[in-house]
Amino acid sequence: MTMNSASGLRPDRLGRELEDRGFESMWVPEHTHIPTSRESPHPSINPLPEGYKHMMNPFVSLAAAGAVTERLVLGTAVSLILQHDVIDLAKETATLDVLTEGRFILGVGCGWNAEELRDHRPELPFRQRYRAMRERVAALRALWSDSETGFEGEWDRCSPSWVFPKPTGGSVPIALGNWGPLGMAHAAEYADHWMPIDQYLTDQDGNHDVPAGIEHFRNLMAENDREPGEVEISLLLFSRPTPSRLDRYAAAGIERVVVSVPSADLVDADFVLRDLDTITPLVEQYKG
Repeated sequence: MTMNSASGLRPDRLGRELEDRGFESMWVPEHTHIPTSRESPHPSINPLPEGYKHMMNPFVSLAAAGAVTERLVLGTAVSLILQHDVIDLAKETATLDVLTEGRFILGVGCGWNAEELRDHRPELPFRQRYRAMRERVAALRALWSDSETGFEGEWDRCSPSWVFPKPTGGSVPIALGNWGPLGMAHAAEYADHWMPIDQYLTDQDGNHDVPAGIEHFRNLMAENDREPGEVEISLLLFSRPTPSRLDRYAAAGIERVVVSVPSADLVDADFVLRDLDTITPLVEQYKG
């Protein structure tokens, strides 16, 4: 995963590099804008790195990468899905899925920046964003489904309509990127995939413990009458991977590790390529 700025490695070139090196997937985040008021502090990073202010559109970037690759899985980590018109978002994501022949995963979140959401959705109280996210996911799945479909909710609605194209597999896989108690409960209830951040998974005493966090999530899944295999787990890693950590995560049942470029500031293409050089030997060791 990169911060996907215009000053970094172009997404089409990054996609080719990743596929040629044997990487399984490519991920980009989303912030449409960062209001200069800075009323909302980032939950873990202050002052805010410059990369947050310069993100390109994730769907356009992934389409560029998809056009020059054949196998690479493409995903958002994460898209702020409440900051879009629901009908446009259903069409945009289904189009990306179709053009990449089913290689797209829609990673989603509801965000930490209250004023960013307010600029898009002044009618939506920030404190109700998790409820709105559940409804938005249901609306997307409805609009992706039948040839004539509609949706009627508290915040999202669409009269019975033709909304095309339809995703290649019937629906775009949705990965919830929430890791707190409330977000984890939402993922256990209705996510296709779950994408927590490594450093925020803890045991019952609040100590950093990824396997314990995974076990707790699976217990929540059981409470929702879901089997462990129903939800693929991808772990977002901001620190450097090592063989011992990867072995431990694999033993915990984590299917994918998404490794971030080790800086959220603006970095150039050479910085990204050097980082890929350090990660590629691990990819060669673990792929397959």
